[in-house]
Amino acid sequence: MRNRFWCCSIGFGALVGFVSASGAAEMSARGAFQVDDVVVVSDEMVLPASCAEDCAEEADCGCPDECGDTVGDDCCDAVGCGDTCRSDCGLFGGCELGDPWDLADEVCGPCRAFDIGGWTQFGYHNNNDGVFNTRPHEFQLHQGWLYAEKIADGSDGLGFGGRADAVYGTDGSNTQAFGNPPGSWDFANGWDHGAYGWAMPQLYVEAAYGDTSVKVGHFFTPMGYQVVPAIGNFFYSIPYTFNFSEAFTHTGALATHKASDDVTLYAGYTLGWDTGFDQLNQGNNFLGGATLALTDDTTVTYILSAGNLGWIGDNAYTHSIVGTVNLSDKWQYVMQNDVVHVENSINSGGTTYATVGINQYLFYTINDCWKAGARVEWWKADGISLYEMAYGLNYKPTANLTIRPEIRYNWCPSDTLPSVLPVVSQVGNSTSVSDYQENTIFGIDAILQF
Repeated sequence: MRNRFWCCSIGFGALVGFVSASGAAEMSARGAFQVDDVVVVSDEMVLPASCAEDCAEEADCGCPDECGDTVGDDCCDAVGCGDTCRSDCGLFGGCELGDPWDLADEVCGPCRAFDIGGWTQFGYHNNNDGVFNTRPHEFQLHQGWLYAEKIADGSDGLGFGGRADAVYGTDGSNTQAFGNPPGSWDFANGWDHGAYGWAMPQLYVEAAYGDTSVKVGHFFTPMGYQVVPAIGNFFYSIPYTFNFSEAFTHTGALATHKASDDVTLYAGYTLGWDTGFDQLNQGNNFLGGATLALTDDTTVTYILSAGNLGWIGDNAYTHSIVGTVNLSDKWQYVMQNDVVHVENSINSGGTTYATVGINQYLFYTINDCWKAGARVEWWKADGISLYEMAYGLNYKPTANLTIRPEIRYNWCPSDTLPSVLPVVSQVGNSTSVSDYQENTIFGIDAILQF
């Protein structure tokens, strides 16, 4: 294939062949010559004449696959180039991921009942964002993650499964069940070791029958777009909305029913927000919603929780709406709106706790190895608005490794901060009003999956 690439490049970049005196052969714009219905690019390559002119005019790398939308796959197949020529060109070239290495295949073999795996995430950032990345100027392990899982398959009748997750790192304390009474499950129960800590964010069993499944135990929330596992997010940094306006985990039961190809329904009962097999302040709430595929390229998910949220407060209503639009094969747009309204917030002395946030994302997939993205967020609490923008790249040098450089900019027009934001001092860098009025952060991390 490499030889064919150079044949493509040379053939479109230099004069190959000759013009017959009788005019039977006609020179193309890049030196190949046309005979009847084909264009001869080299001794080994023949291109259909119907797409030769477009290729000659538009190809940057001398390969028909670089001709864009004007030339179809038939042209590329005819010369045997495929996607190789496109991936070998320019700054974002050389995209050959290869096959991923899988821990479960190595340890258990392909005929296994359970899947096991995980990832390690190391990162560095030069400022404190007051959310997850609160230890600047340190190269740190954010997530050392392991899981074991069996998918509950109900396609042939009743099927059972479950999952267990464990994580260690600077994200560990953020992932504990802090909606529990202190000292229960993994919260304030000897699981922390300075800045690093352990957490067990999921431990549940699941049963499935046909298009319906029910999980019971401790599991991640279905709310929102952002997730706790680093492998599920494009960005290294965490938005305010995710950290302060959504639960991370629940303990309870959640049913999922696929009503049709376009509609999925969710309904369940949980013991408040961020609980781990315990109940704080008699927390109990409804958790449910729906996912609707409005078109082939547009999907909307609405998830709500209502009732007593435990450590957040009672008489509460919250929702998260996420809309995803595939603008093209390369471009994707995501909009998220979160609302939290609590009439008697337990953790704020009986006062009302209300937040609202709007997050917008735009992604561009360059190829299988490179992806670019932007995020703009407005988040409001206690009548005070905060804003942040993040711009980043995802680079996959192999199928198992992702590198995520990012620039984030925070600003707050107010001279005060929402009371929910922590004012902390970490490694000589404090989170203060002046920090949020204008704060630029560079961060980069690497995630190795196995």
